[in-house]
Amino acid sequence: MTQALFQSAAVPRLNAPTLHRLPNGLTIAAERMPVEAVNLSLWLGIGSAVESDSINGMAHFLEHMIFKGTAHLESGEFERLIEQRGAVTNAATSQDYTHYYITTAPKDFAELAPLQVEVVMNAAIPDEAFERERFVILEEIRRANDNPRRRTFYRSMDLAFEQLPYRRPVLGPAAVVEQLTPQQMRDFHSTWYQPQSITAVAVGNLPVEELIQTVADSFAKAETRAGLVDDRLPAFPSLSPESAFSTIQRQEYVDSSLQQARLVMVWRVPGTVSLHETYALDILASVLGQGRTARLFRDLREERELVTNISVSNMTYTQQGLFYISAQLPVENLEVVEAAIAQHIRTIQTEPISESAIARIRTLVANRYIFASETPAIALDFTATIIL
Repeated sequence: MTQALFQSAAVPRLNAPTLHRLPNGLTIAAERMPVEAVNLSLWLGIGSAVESDSINGMAHFLEHMIFKGTAHLESGEFERLIEQRGAVTNAATSQDYTHYYITTAPKDFAELAPLQVEVVMNAAIPDEAFERERFVILEEIRRANDNPRRRTFYRSMDLAFEQLPYRRPVLGPAAVVEQLTPQQMRDFHSTWYQPQSITAVAVGNLPVEELIQTVADSFAKAETRAGLVDDRLPAFPSLSPESAFSTIQRQEYVDSSLQQARLVMVWRVPGTVSLHETYALDILASVLGQGRTARLFRDLREERELVTNISVSNMTYTQQGLFYISAQLPVENLEVVEAAIAQHIRTIQTEPISESAIARIRTLVANRYIFASETPAIALDFTATIIL
């Protein structure tokens, strides 16, 4: 199976972006696509993993505050100008990155791209807006804690990692968020939101040279407005993969709000620092638990009716990933389902996966790209992601 994966790496890339590196460290990736839209995605290699425990949740909180204005844009003005042109914008924070994007008509790109860069690079983080948004963040944390799936996931991550920051929630705990200050956030922003930590991806129906020049000019303008910029990023936290589990470790929780049990099984696996080792795990996740014809779903849900739902994913973070199996089931079925999952894994280890199963996965991957490309906004954002 691994050999087949490495052979597939020789297939020509679906995307052929032009990469450009500016003297300030900013990386720009650009590609022309025949759709009447342009997407600018700013990918910062800054997420909750760079936080200390004392500021856990800061990266996500800052993502919200980015849209609260700069010295040159009042709070709400960015969104107003974007919506006036029929463009869209959004953002997301994970353990390893923060992502901001706009999708706009090609004719508006030169006008709107500088606004996107301005709010990201020159966020004012005013005190009053900070305090108002804190309540929004705390409510988001409360909603997450009220969600059984989120609670199960948080407990699983806490068990899976002993030292790596992936064990902490991206939103942070309420007790920490309640103590954060605007100045701490300004310091976090000025420390980490530097051009050399950013990859700007511009994809759409404009010449590549124009896409690159617009992005480069936007950052030059934002840096001029900011004044002197300290171009020395601090050292990232020293992170090393944790050892694979040598024994079975168990934790049990009683949750009176649940009507059915949750069974989660996790394995520590390679992260993107060992990218080629993750591909086989992606295929394994699909074979076992992605789709109605996957082995665990077909056996445990469709045929034996032991679970209400079961899924498998290979979660890949930078330093390390988790192979994650999750099932929802009657509590009396826990033991037999766990044994069945273990038996399926033993079968995978001793019997080759059929060529028809591999062909199914190839088709799923290809169709995912095709379907995503049918809508310009989704296609551009999807393409910007896979360019990286």
